[in-house]
Amino acid sequence: MSVSIRCRLGILVSGSGTNLQAIIDRIESGEINAEIACVISNKADVFALTRASRHGIPIVVHENEKFPERRLYDAATVEILRGYNVDLVILAGFMRILSDVMVNAFPHAILNIHPALLPSFPGLHAQQQALDYGVRFSGCTVHFVDYGTDTGPILLQAIVPVEQDDTEETLSSKIQKAEHKAFPDAIKLIIDGKIKISGRKVLISE
Repeated sequence: MSVSIRCRLGILVSGSGTNLQAIIDRIESGEINAEIACVISNKADVFALTRASRHGIPIVVHENEKFPERRLYDAATVEILRGYNVDLVILAGFMRILSDVMVNAFPHAILNIHPALLPSFPGLHAQQQALDYGVRFSGCTVHFVDYGTDTGPILLQAIVPVEQDDTEETLSSKIQKAEHKAFPDAIKLIIDGKIKISGRKVLISE
């Protein structure tokens, strides 16, 4: 995917929005040629919405409980995103698995970050999975979203050492700091037209 004009981002959230804030900061600094067209949350009372409002970003509360199935919720989400003319969808702590409806609507244009070095430890509680396995290094992975769970082509990874006394909380904190750099970096690569997807591989130009 190559975006040569100012890119419009649609950011989906479910929590406090620390990755959202990292993206906002990089955009406002002028490093990323994008604007956040909207922030959509599936929960009404999350701090991510407060963060967005503080920066004048349109917010949408789009609760999934009002929909009988995932595909109907995703279809409504697609309509919201298209209404804001979104080019690139960012999952910044969005705690729902997307259906084929979303993936088909934005092919190779949905980006997620996972708190582990994929393909190891997909799904929930990745940090505890890493600790239980006894790995020496963990980290985060920015990847495109496909039909699986954390299975899409990998764009960037950042490595975090695992110390012997790390807990799920301390490791999560270290990984989160790495996410705050890796996620905006990955978005910038896409917007600057530096990547090409070939099968499972994401090729990055110098």
